[in-house]
Amino acid sequence: MSEGVEWALHSCVNLAWSGPDRAVSAARLAAWHALPPAYLNKQLQALARAGIVTSTPGPRGGFRLARPLAAVSLMDVVAAVEGPDEAFRCAEIRRQGPGGGAPDGADVGAGAGAGAGDAEADAADCAIAHAMSRAELAWRRALAAQNLDEIRQQAERQAPGAPERLRAWLAAQ
Repeated sequence: MSEGVEWALHSCVNLAWSGPDRAVSAARLAAWHALPPAYLNKQLQALARAGIVTSTPGPRGGFRLARPLAAVSLMDVVAAVEGPDEAFRCAEIRRQGPGGGAPDGADVGAGAGAGAGDAEADAADCAIAHAMSRAELAWRRALAAQNLDEIRQQAERQAPGAPERLRAWLAAQ
């Protein structure tokens, strides 16, 4: 996962702390954590395309949350920044090289539970791809089950003064 996901998640919380009436520029959000503005702007644009934030152009423009943090899951942000593709992509290397396509299914990626004469199931069900798919599904479900308001609450328990420090810093500029 790219660092852009972390940046996008922090930006969403920072936008919540900044208040609903304040648009914050990508440059200001980037400056708060000493991030490259152009790269953070790309993450914010991805969040805007996903309907997580809105973007207002112009000198007084910037980004605002498009919906409450409780309505945004961690998976929403990950999918917006990283895209919907699965993290693991099976390239079927078990079918390459001297051991490729072993008829007895002796290769490491042999299909789990594939019996004799079940070559079609073996070809479709690489045990490694299947295990990785199960793990990714669990990971996605865990991210989908947690929303950004829960993250905001945890951040405020860890650093109670953070929202006010951000608002004061934004107001001073």
